[in-house]
Amino acid sequence: MYQRGRAMKVFQKDEFHFHYRDEGDPNGPPLVFSNSLGTDLRLWDQILPLLPKGLRIIRYDMRGHGLSDCPSAPYSMGGLVSDIEALMDYLKVKDSMFVGLSIGGMIGQGLATKRRDLIRSMVLSNTAAKIATPDIWRERIASIRENGMDLVADASMSRWFSPKMLAGQSKAPWHNMLRATRAEGYIGCAHAIAGTDFITPTSALRLPVMGIAGDHDSSTPADLVRETLDLIPGSQFHLIKGAGHAPCIEQPATFAKLLSDFLTSTSHI
Repeated sequence: MYQRGRAMKVFQKDEFHFHYRDEGDPNGPPLVFSNSLGTDLRLWDQILPLLPKGLRIIRYDMRGHGLSDCPSAPYSMGGLVSDIEALMDYLKVKDSMFVGLSIGGMIGQGLATKRRDLIRSMVLSNTAAKIATPDIWRERIASIRENGMDLVADASMSRWFSPKMLAGQSKAPWHNMLRATRAEGYIGCAHAIAGTDFITPTSALRLPVMGIAGDHDSSTPADLVRETLDLIPGSQFHLIKGAGHAPCIEQPATFAKLLSDFLTSTSHI
């Protein structure tokens, strides 16, 4: 089902190159995924086989992550939004269901505010209109500058995953993915998050939105996610139990079922 587009694909925006995948049915309803901080497009691997057939699946590595270029920090949220905007224009994608996790959800909020023609419906997973405080992000940036990615990778595991996941070995690949993230890319995106407050623009959004949270998420706790969803009239909220900041990893079947049901309820399929 997802063999189309398996070859590495690269899109150039200005002087930067972005790695992406365009898979599934090229004429199907588009589903666009945007990753969390410190991950690449493999974040979604486990849920793709569980989604309905006939979809066009688009994933990408944001700047500084995965196989995309890593410009010097800092980055702005506006720049991250314009990256996926340019990719979707290049691929001639409109009226998509946009699924964003963590910073990917912030990117989705910014894109929906800027270009409603690109997004028909949106899933905001483990994200918020404003995440943490500038001081917290400055401290994390300073720590990475001094110590590299190892310490932040270790600390992130307890925020990303439930105690059950942490007690096993299945967290190891994700720990390695975070450690392998280029420090400059992580720092660049951390600057973007620190400078973002989407409470006012997100309050003006009028489109079908579903929010997802994990009951063990200490990065974007369920109450924070719910507060953001409450800004958007008619939005729905789902709490996935037994999951932290990345429920698509810990509870892929539940996550995929929520996406599939939302696709149906919004007449996207």
